[in-house]
Amino acid sequence: MGAGAIGCYVGGLLAARGVDVVLVGRPRLRDTIATCGLSVEDLDGRGRSIPKGEVRYGESPEALADREVVLVCVKSAATTEAGKTLDAIVPQSATIVSLQNGVRNADLLRDVLGARDVRGGIVGFNVVDKGEGRFRRTTTGPLVVEGGPLGPVDQMMFELGREGLVVESPRDVRPLQWSKLVMNLNNAVSALTDATTATILAEASYRRIVAAIMEEAIRVLRVSQTKTARLGPLPVSLFPRLLRLPTPIFRFVARAQIRIDPEARSSMWEDLRLGRKTEIDELNGEIVKLAKSRGEDAPINARIVSLVRAAEEAKDGSPAMTPDELSEALSLRH
Repeated sequence: MGAGAIGCYVGGLLAARGVDVVLVGRPRLRDTIATCGLSVEDLDGRGRSIPKGEVRYGESPEALADREVVLVCVKSAATTEAGKTLDAIVPQSATIVSLQNGVRNADLLRDVLGARDVRGGIVGFNVVDKGEGRFRRTTTGPLVVEGGPLGPVDQMMFELGREGLVVESPRDVRPLQWSKLVMNLNNAVSALTDATTATILAEASYRRIVAAIMEEAIRVLRVSQTKTARLGPLPVSLFPRLLRLPTPIFRFVARAQIRIDPEARSSMWEDLRLGRKTEIDELNGEIVKLAKSRGEDAPINARIVSLVRAAEEAKDGSPAMTPDELSEALSLRH
């Protein structure tokens, strides 16, 4: 449900394993896949292709009426609406999995889906739409789905693991979701500067900005006693310190932690490019809300939210701010 880059990548891997998959999303992708088929490839260029005519991609959620598992991949702002739509369609026995950014989407789905089995999830990797039905995974990272009663979700995770994804099924995903949110705070930097993820990590001027944003978020999480958990090799509390290392040392350390394709970009950058509403409220905005709930301030993340909202309203894509311009706008010292 909401099969964009992530939905098409995960759905494509499952379809390649012979799983009966239905994709529901935008007309643009439906038409492209009807013409070109669907191809997915990993960081090493290994790919899987499903020929045109063999991919079920439609616009109507009614196509999900007989599904055992529904992966919700819509933008966070559309979660409640998607849940209400699914409530009228899918059977009570279906398992609903949120593969979305943020920490509250599974709860929003539970509010409208009654007694159905709803599970939180985390997509720890980035996927880029290369056009012509091709979707490329551009970073390493796990796919996490909240554990629960044995059933078709476990078979789905097994098949995805066979396709090379790192899959995890912890009983409690909330601390991991907060860790992923902290990691996603760099999305806005990419969106505002027009820089790729690789560029942001390669240049100290960008890393200093990301470090300041994350440092403030970690302080808010600590004050609010919000738990995080290790999502990858390092705890999130070390991220700002790592980002502030001299570039040669950072590159050496980072090379052992994560692989990133040079073309990787944030979904927020893509949203600005296409004139769509971003998930800034569910990412940096979540830190601002959490701070306010504890009588604290998060001024850096609040300014990031304001800058992204201004870019949304302008509908001109990324404002392509330089690191110096963004630092000044955030009142950061060089």
